[in-house]
Amino acid sequence: MAHVFLGLGSNIERERYITAGLDAVSRLFGHFACSPVYDAPAVGFNGEPFLNLVVEVRTDLSVGELARQLRHIEYEHGRPQNAKPLAPRQLDIDLLLYDELVGEVDGVVLPREEILRNAFVLRPLAELAPEQRHPQLERSFAELWSEFDQTAQPLRRVDFQWQGLVLSTAE
Repeated sequence: MAHVFLGLGSNIERERYITAGLDAVSRLFGHFACSPVYDAPAVGFNGEPFLNLVVEVRTDLSVGELARQLRHIEYEHGRPQNAKPLAPRQLDIDLLLYDELVGEVDGVVLPREEILRNAFVLRPLAELAPEQRHPQLERSFAELWSEFDQTAQPLRRVDFQWQGLVLSTAE
């Protein structure tokens, strides 16, 4: 079984679509681990703020099949087939890491570059898997987060309830 990390985000009816995304992840993978949920400004375009989190799953799906399944979930929840990369989203699910794979696999670039560029990906990843190492840099996500310019992209942890569980306790 592959060890996989996914980033989930939404800035349109955020609570509704993050809940729908978590429901879909649960149906697809069963058990999964989840980071705290963060409120973050849109990056790269003017738009409403996002809710973001990272989930950790185990799967026997190949990279290509996993990417197709994730895209299908997004389409089921309103993502247009021709969606622009930097635009509002009902639900965005990104494949961040798949085991220790590096490079382009089945059309997916791994690890996802946004891990190192965006606080809304790196911080939840560092909290969920602090000792996990970036497969190219061989440094832990906790180390990478501690060196990140945390003032450039402000985040706010928020309380979020899913299936009766509180996924975050606000800071």
